[in-house]
Amino acid sequence: MTALSPVLVWFKRDLRVEDHPALCAAAALRPVLPVYVVEPEYWAEPDTSARQWAFTRESVASLAVALARLGAPLRIETGQAVAVFETLRVTHGITRMISHEETGNSWTFARDRAVAAWARAQGVRWDELPQSGVVRRLAGRDGWARQRDQRMATPQQPVPALRGVAEDGAMGSGLPEAADLGLAADPCPGRQLGGRDAALSLLGGFLTERGQTYRAAMANPLDGASACSRLSPHLALGTLSGREATQAAKARKVEAKGTRDGWIGAMKSFEARLAWRDHFMQKLEDQPSLEHRCLHSAYEGLRPAQPDATRLGAWARGETGLPFVDACMRSLIATGWLNFRARAMLVAVASYHLWLDWRASGVILGRYFTDFEPGIHWPQVQMQSGTTGMNTVRIYNPVKQGHDNDPAGVFTRRWLPELARVPDRYLQEPWRWDGAGQILDRHYPAPIVDPKAAAAEARQKVWAIRTGAEFRAEAAHVVEKHASRKDPQGRFVDDRAPRKARRATATRTRGAKPAPDQLSFDL
Repeated sequence: MTALSPVLVWFKRDLRVEDHPALCAAAALRPVLPVYVVEPEYWAEPDTSARQWAFTRESVASLAVALARLGAPLRIETGQAVAVFETLRVTHGITRMISHEETGNSWTFARDRAVAAWARAQGVRWDELPQSGVVRRLAGRDGWARQRDQRMATPQQPVPALRGVAEDGAMGSGLPEAADLGLAADPCPGRQLGGRDAALSLLGGFLTERGQTYRAAMANPLDGASACSRLSPHLALGTLSGREATQAAKARKVEAKGTRDGWIGAMKSFEARLAWRDHFMQKLEDQPSLEHRCLHSAYEGLRPAQPDATRLGAWARGETGLPFVDACMRSLIATGWLNFRARAMLVAVASYHLWLDWRASGVILGRYFTDFEPGIHWPQVQMQSGTTGMNTVRIYNPVKQGHDNDPAGVFTRRWLPELARVPDRYLQEPWRWDGAGQILDRHYPAPIVDPKAAAAEARQKVWAIRTGAEFRAEAAHVVEKHASRKDPQGRFVDDRAPRKARRATATRTRGAKPAPDQLSFDL
């Protein structure tokens, strides 16, 4: 039985059959038993939501169709991964398991450690293969860019021919509904659809039509929704691989060679964002604790551990009385997506103006994002909250952001219809309008803080910590471990780059403003 026992392929955040190294490796060995485990304990975590499960459910169903066509039906089980695998080990004689590496939250990290312990105890060989630019057990950031780029440049894995496993019973428990997992109702009428077909449709539309204005339009709250690729949830769940997206962008750039229609610049920007995606995920891979602890320890205790419930609730509902902030939050609640500039502003307003701990606001945003990716989310939340010790303190002025990014007020009015009577001149500051009493605290809340005074107070508190040799020593360590190695043009470099360029990068990272790419991480 052991000689012909199947290789268990554990699907997690890699819900496709194309460019799937783990599936290809298994197919070359023996018959394949593809497995997806629905884990109720994971879906009970505070950063999960019904909108995320709906997207995941559609993506798993799409994967199941693809595998069935290849002759190796997907087995779907609900329960704890270790218990599921032990049952399959006994019934199928499993001695080999292959999956992709996952950079998830602390729960998935603990679960993977438990699976590894089970595999060792039962004599099951478990191979985890890379599928992104994240490098496990990385000693330091020197050389990371080279490894990442090499992975993205290697040929994509072909869809393998599969030998399935004969089943004498039902193929698992099927896909539960959100309510079955205890997930609260989560209306999200503008949520993106999951599945491989949806991913390919988005990629094709972006590369042929929508992406032409990507570089200029990504920061606009209205235009960004169509000019950005919108591939982020598909990259997060793996219905499309990062290598597929990167190579498609490079091919499109070659096609556009010699033209002046914006496509080359757009594809360069898109490639840069894909690289930044791996860069931020590498941070969590290298230091999983940053999901729960400030990257620079001096910032622990800076903000109240128990956040102000009134402020947190108003922010989470889009009812702060700061129009552009509330419009962005309501858009996110309704669609599950927001461009990066708006995401950064939401975190900054929560952290500085409302003085809320990043862990409290970060969990709420995590639930709202259909494209929630822990490896991107938590490093970004900390960066925008000013707790890394290596990034400049960036306090967005929410009124100015509204004027700059929504000058005609179209986006703000779309999501705040209660401000319909407010003149354009006062839309971002309705409290300055003579007729404010007709609206504020009647149809729309008055601002819960004075944005200028709150920002000034926060700036003073944050910068007061960034002094002294002890702070700088720890900050230098953070830079060495986590900072990007970029040349003066903002491009990633590796350990073969000139020392002068690397020193310039460290200097910018410690004190000056981050590179533009770091503030425009849109997909």
